[in-house]
Amino acid sequence: MKTFLIRSSLALAMTVPSLAVQAQNPPLKTVQLSAGAHLIKAEVAATEDQREQGLMYRDSMAVNGGMLFVFGASATQCMWMKNTALPLSVAFLDASGRIVNIEDMQPQTLDSHCSTRLVPVRYALEMNLGWFRLRNIKPGMAIGNLPLPK
Repeated sequence: MKTFLIRSSLALAMTVPSLAVQAQNPPLKTVQLSAGAHLIKAEVAATEDQREQGLMYRDSMAVNGGMLFVFGASATQCMWMKNTALPLSVAFLDASGRIVNIEDMQPQTLDSHCSTRLVPVRYALEMNLGWFRLRNIKPGMAIGNLPLPK
C-alpha cells in the first residue's frame, strides 16, 4: 500500500505543473490548413506568450494536428524543444505559405532549429516527427489557408 501511495503521489506531482500551465493558458484558436491533399487542424500561436509556450508540457498530438506559429514580421526564426516531450518536425513558411525548409527536432533539447537565413519566414508549422516526410511534403510546396498576421 505504501508503494502505491508513493507512486500515486509522484504521478500527481508530475501532472500538477502540466495542469497548472494548461489552466493558465486558455485554449488556442484553431485553423484548418491544407498541405496538398492533406488537411491539418492547427492551433494558432500568434502572441509572444503563445509562441513561447508552444507545445510545452504536451504528451500527445493528433495525427493531423499541429501548431502554427504566426510571427509579427518576416525574418529568420528559430525553434527549440525546451519542456517539450513530443518529437516534432517544423516547416518554416514564407509570407505566401511556401515551405522554405523543414527541420526535425528531438524532445527536451535546447538545440536551435532555424529557418534558412536567406529567406525571411512569417510562419512555422510544427507537426509530429516525420509528418511532412511521410506525406512527401517538401520545401517549395505551399501550405494553404494560412491566417493573415495581425
